[in-house]
Order: sequence, then C-alpha cells, then structure tokens
Amino acid sequence: MKPRNTLVAATVASILAVGINSANAAPVISRLTPPSQLFATNGAESAPLIARFIPGQRFDLQATVRPDTDQTITGVEWFIDGSPYTPGAGATSLVPATTLTTATPAVANAVVASVRGYSNRKANVHTFTATATQSDGLTVSATGNFEIVATPFARHKSVKNVIIMLGDGMGASQRTAARIMLNGYSQGKVNTKLAIDTFPNTAMIMTASLNSIVTDSAPGMQNYVTGNKSANNQEGVWPDDTTAKFDNPRIEYLSEYLARQQGKKLGIVTTADVFDATPASMAIHTQDRGAGTGIVDQYLDDAAHTGLIVLMGGGRKWFLPGGTPGSARSSSSDYILPGDIIAGWNVAGGALDSSRDLITDFQKAGWTYASDKGTMSSAGTPNKLLGLFSYSNMNVALDKIDGRRGASTIVDDYGFPDQPMLDEMTTKALEVLDANSGHSGFVLMVEAASIDKQAHNMDSERMILDTVEFDHSVQKAKDYVDGTGHFNGSPHPDTLILVTADHECAGAVIIGASKVSDADLQAKANTVASMRDSVVGTYEAAGFPKYTIAADGYPTSTDVDKRLLIGYGANADRNEDWRTNAQPLQDSQQPLVGSAPLNTYPGNALARDADTGFLITGQVPGSTAVHTGGDIPLSAYGSYAKLFGGTIDNTDVFFSVMEAVGR
Repeated sequence: MKPRNTLVAATVASILAVGINSANAAPVISRLTPPSQLFATNGAESAPLIARFIPGQRFDLQATVRPDTDQTITGVEWFIDGSPYTPGAGATSLVPATTLTTATPAVANAVVASVRGYSNRKANVHTFTATATQSDGLTVSATGNFEIVATPFARHKSVKNVIIMLGDGMGASQRTAARIMLNGYSQGKVNTKLAIDTFPNTAMIMTASLNSIVTDSAPGMQNYVTGNKSANNQEGVWPDDTTAKFDNPRIEYLSEYLARQQGKKLGIVTTADVFDATPASMAIHTQDRGAGTGIVDQYLDDAAHTGLIVLMGGGRKWFLPGGTPGSARSSSSDYILPGDIIAGWNVAGGALDSSRDLITDFQKAGWTYASDKGTMSSAGTPNKLLGLFSYSNMNVALDKIDGRRGASTIVDDYGFPDQPMLDEMTTKALEVLDANSGHSGFVLMVEAASIDKQAHNMDSERMILDTVEFDHSVQKAKDYVDGTGHFNGSPHPDTLILVTADHECAGAVIIGASKVSDADLQAKANTVASMRDSVVGTYEAAGFPKYTIAADGYPTSTDVDKRLLIGYGANADRNEDWRTNAQPLQDSQQPLVGSAPLNTYPGNALARDADTGFLITGQVPGSTAVHTGGDIPLSAYGSYAKLFGGTIDNTDVFFSVMEAVGR
C-alpha cells in the first residue's frame, strides 16, 4: 500500500533526477471521501470512525487533487486495504475542478477523481487509498478508512414495515406543551398521555451534522437514514470541491437499499413543500437543499430506484410548467447528472426542463393525483398517489382547523381551503402502502414540518397546535400496528414506529402561565412592567392551564384565561403580547407572497404585535429564531422497539433499523 499523505519513494527519486527546485510544492490530495479521522489527522489512527455502512450499502469514493504549478494530474489509482481496486465501466471519473470552493486563490488544473457506487460486504474496518500521478511523474497518496458494521441482522420475525415520524424542530418542550394544552393536568398528574407518551422505549439523540454542532434539517433527517453524517444544507451526499448542485459523492439511503435488496416501497408525507429538506432527505442526492426543480424531478425520475409510491404535501409550484401562475420551476435549480453517476448508480440523467408539466408526467407514469382533501379521500388505494395541497408549505393546523370551523379565512387567502390534516394524510398513506407493498413491506416518513417553521417565527400557539396535529398522526400509525381505530381488526405487529425530530428549534421552553384572564391581558399596556412583570406566573403561580378540547381534537380557543406561556432561548427580537396571533407571518417560500392578501401579513416577529406587545430582545441576529444543538428524544413502538435506548448518535438509528428489518 502507498504511504499515507506522503510522496512515495519513486517521487523523491524523480525529483532528484529532473532537478526540480526543492521550493516547488508537491501535488496535494486536499480532500478524501468518505470523511475519516485517519485522513484528517494525517495518517494517525484516531477515533471515532466517521464513515460507517452496512454490508452491501453503496457509497462513492472521491479525492480532490491539486497539482504543482503548470502541471496536470494524469491519473488517480484506488486501493482498498492495500490492494488495487478497479471500478466498473463508466463508474469512475477524473473531472477538472479549476475553481475549488475551498481554495483561495483557485488552484489551476485541480481535479476531482471519483468512484461511483462502491460497496463492500466484509464486516471490518477498511482503508482506502487514492494515489495521484502528475504529468511530470510525481505521485502523491492519501489514505482514509471506513467501517462495514457487523450488524446482527434479525433472522426471525424481522420488521416488515418501518414508519419514521419526524416532528421537525420538536424538542421535549414542544411535546410537553402539546400534552398540557391537549390533555391538561390535575394535581400534578397528566389527565391523559399523548400518543407519543405511550411508546415504551425512548432514546436521547445527539444531532450534530458533519460540519456543525447545530444541524439544519437536511443532515438532521438524512443522518437517520444513511448512517452517515452530512454537512448542513446537503442531502444524501458528502461535501466536494465543485459548485455543481447534483454531482457530490453519494451515500445510499435506507429507502434505496431496501428497495434494491427487499423490494420495499417508500412513502413520503409532509406538511411542508415536498422539495423541503426533511422529505428530500429520504430519497434525493444534492448539495443544495434549495434546488427545488431538480429535487422534485428526481422524485419521479428515480421512483423505481427508491421504491417511491406515495408523495404528499405542499409544493405544487415546482410541478407546474414554468410561466404558469404560481410556478417556481427554473433551469438554475434543475439537474443534469454526470455520466459516472448515471453509470455507477444506474439512475436517470435528468434534464434542464423548466417547462416540464410534472403533474402530467406523474400521471403518465401511473400515479393518481389528489389536489385537495376531497380528491385524496375519494382516491381509494391506487397503485401510486401524488398529493399536492398548496403552492408551497401547507397551512398550519391552527389555520386549517379555524378554516374548517368557519372562524378564519386564512386558508382562503392562500387559495387552498380544502387541505387535509396530517393525520388524514398519514391514514391515506398507510392504506395505499399497505395495499401495494405486498410481502415486501414499506418505509413511510411522516413529517410535521411547521413545528419547526412556527418555532422559527416564535409563534407559540401555531407551534403547539402543529405538535398536537403530529400526535394525532402518531396515533394513526399506532392504530395501524395495533389494529385499532381506523384500522380496527387488522393489526400489523411486524411494524416498527420511530417518533423523533431532526433537531430542536428556537430553544422553546415552558416558562409558566399567565396570572390573568384573557380580558385583563388584552387591557394591559405594552410595557415590560405591565405585560411581563404582572402577567408571567412562574413556579406555583403558573398553576395548571386549562383548555377545552373540541370534538375535532383541537382547543376550542387558545386564548384562554391563565394560558400556557412559552419562552425562547435562541430567539431573535420580537414583540410579545402572549395572545394568539390573528395571522401567521409571511412565508417567503409562497410564490404569491408579494401579492394581496398575503403581502398584508406581518413580515417578521418585530412587525407583529408592535402596538399590543412588549419588545423582547433576542440572543441571535436576524429576524427568526434558530435551531439549537441540544439532544432530542426518540420514542419507539412496535417490533424491535427495544433496540432503541440510551444516548445515541442520530447515525446509530440507521444501524438499529437495519438490524430490525434483516437482510
């Protein structure tokens, strides 16, 4: 095997032979992928192992090589455990990267060498080495390592179905606040637990991404379903040194592996725009979570590769041909893959087709399309189901419920008055997946996206009601396992449910409760002394807030006397009057946000409650609260739930799931 991160002996001899000035820099391998401490520490054997895979899981090898001045890189050879490795035809490449994102100034003639779709079935710690040759004969080598994990796969009664339910941004406080509002307490005891609370196994999840202690939603989700760390804003890939959005080194997803190995189907349900970070981080490979056109195109183009047969949420703007009112399709966010990825991963190449009518293309591919709750409900159990219920993010639970009650026109302002609730989408997804997955089973991801989005906005009631909506969805999944409720008499004990979050958002905490009635609260002056000092009840002054729950499962009003109060530890500046905001903040992802009536909504948390609230100075810059780096809870139910416990990394979840589903 070649020496690690050093010039080989032949290189030294060639330098002497041609008389190269000793001041001339040697060629350098500046990045080696998969990431490893072995490479980062310049050849030192150092824990932890960064890259880990199950036997047969596919991933890319990649090296960035910077040549000497006026030289070029003529080739890169690969070695696995010291033995030469020859990739399959077309799955290797040597691509110029003259503008490196990590180099200042740019390095002329730099290259990125890739091996696409590599896999290894031998459980062990392995080394991989890239050896680059320069045009003058100089060579340089670098070595990293990865582990193939000897997962003790279940051999009998393995899990058939996996349901991952993700409350985006949902920490322990969001769950507790939903419990207090929905079920109430009597003399310190909760009257009824949340559905989440009934899950018997709990773990605490460490959420850091590859490049930060504070993750965003893309690696926050993908780390669960690849077993590997990704950098912020990236989905199913590692960083590279090119600016292209879709050429980064890939990691095989849970859905891809199980579709390939077991024929499992995939369902994705979200209250966000379907291009958003969490849903896309189940099936899409890109370094740019914002590349919406290419992301939604990949859903269809690679559906046979991922097993996708259910896709529901918002995001119609990406499916409408460019130029259509509400469309956001553009060539700048679309994708064309390089040939080595197409060959190595056996996937579609993509096209710059902003005029594509993607809804029609889904229908031509055999998908049934639902545009609202009514068409979703009447769709039955088609082979494949696409549901797009808004231009971008769906409306939040509070506004959808108020629309159904005739108490608000907010859903009308957005133009989508008949949106389903998340539990209704979850039920439909389970029906379709159950009817069409046969003996192979399925993977379903259900996301309550606006727990996070409303925590960013520091809109407490909307955040809490979206957590309530999420818990109703968890109950539907639990009913599917137990054969109760909507699924009465048809249990599915071979199903595993995981309820967790990608991260916590805003540092939300329960600070207490109001000491006054809602009428008195409205009469308060917007000063610290009046609105904070005489209102916020802490310790015993908080008591037990009481909400009346209607037959639809939501509070009849959130503006109750002595209401629950939420504070934020990762907040931007905001005005606070402790009452339910009549309107949500403007959503910049909505294509018509600049037009009436959406442009009349408050632009940020400082524009909201300016006349009725007092100023709370934030701890972070900008106009929104931010994600936090604290651990978050995971609750498990069903078959093999016992595998989940303790304090674990988010990547560990993948290996436990794979142990449960078997080979």
